[in-house]
Amino acid sequence: MRTYDLTPLYRATVGFDRMADLLDRVLTQDSAASTYPPYNIEKTADGSYRISIAVAGFGADELSVEQREQELVVAARKAQEDGAPIYLHRGIATRAFEKRFQLADHVRVTGAMHENGMLHVDLLHEVPEALKPRQIAITRVAPHLIEGQTA
Repeated sequence: MRTYDLTPLYRATVGFDRMADLLDRVLTQDSAASTYPPYNIEKTADGSYRISIAVAGFGADELSVEQREQELVVAARKAQEDGAPIYLHRGIATRAFEKRFQLADHVRVTGAMHENGMLHVDLLHEVPEALKPRQIAITRVAPHLIEGQTA
């Protein structure tokens, strides 16, 4: 496996620490460890997204969805069953998991829904008014102020 040294990036930039940390985390993370459970990320509208996670075998009370600053954490833990069945074949994995998604600035979770073995988490990217582009009015200089003229 290749390793990348991001030290020059830290030396040459100011305020991009979070981006460099994210790149470092992605490049060093083991890709085989994050395949369970399977999930989709879709864009549902302009600025709206949905993460759909296959959670077959888990009830809504065994799932948790939490937003921590710029991170979405989805976890599942199977409740202990008294008199658990004896399986001849067990193809539906119900092992505990914790899935983490890095969120961009100004992305918030608007809701979560569990239906038909799927957990849907809806996200909305809201740019604050202060950060949106704004039109700047161009004013004209009064003709009497040009070339030292007085009124």
